[in-house]
Amino acid sequence: MAKTKTVDYPRGITFEQVWAAIQETDRQMKETDRKMQETDRKMQETDRKMQETDRIVKETAQQMKETDRRVGELTNRFGEVVEHMIVPNLVARFQDLGFEFEKAHHGTQIRDKEHTIFTEIDVFLENGDKVMVVETKTKPTVADINEHIKRMEKLRKYADLHNDKRIYLGAVAGVVFGESQKTYALKKGFYVIEPAGDTFSIIEPKGKYHPHEW
Repeated sequence: MAKTKTVDYPRGITFEQVWAAIQETDRQMKETDRKMQETDRKMQETDRKMQETDRIVKETAQQMKETDRRVGELTNRFGEVVEHMIVPNLVARFQDLGFEFEKAHHGTQIRDKEHTIFTEIDVFLENGDKVMVVETKTKPTVADINEHIKRMEKLRKYADLHNDKRIYLGAVAGVVFGESQKTYALKKGFYVIEPAGDTFSIIEPKGKYHPHEW
């Protein structure tokens, strides 16, 4: 005769309670599995977003390179405009303001290693008494104007070292000249050169502003 194995539950605990505990454990395991699946889904979503962010960053970097390339092309074209249109006419324009410049140079470089004076000059107008140093920018900034002041100081030092006693004056030329930048340039004693129709005009620092002489 087969023997039936009986299960002795701890005193005070019924079969129903044990079965309920088993069911609760199963529910918790299913809930844990659901949460793990949800976590995995979120991780996949995070990975997707990171890949999307990486794609956007790469596209933005490419767009910035393209913008830099176009700005470079615009700058180069402006340099050509300066060389072929502005330079030949600057002497005549400044003549209207009372200057008689005999020579005009484009793209002058100074490399004085002995006195550590290094600078580049976009346009250099001169006669026996005065020199006009023109800095050309597509869109001049306050930083560009401040840099031109430093350039003028270097040129003054270089001129003194070579017994050049002429008066040095400065000008800033721009395709797009903001009003605040224009005012700042005039305040610093620079002539302002900007487009005017098919040609360009020169604004002289006068009134409360005066041409700065180096």
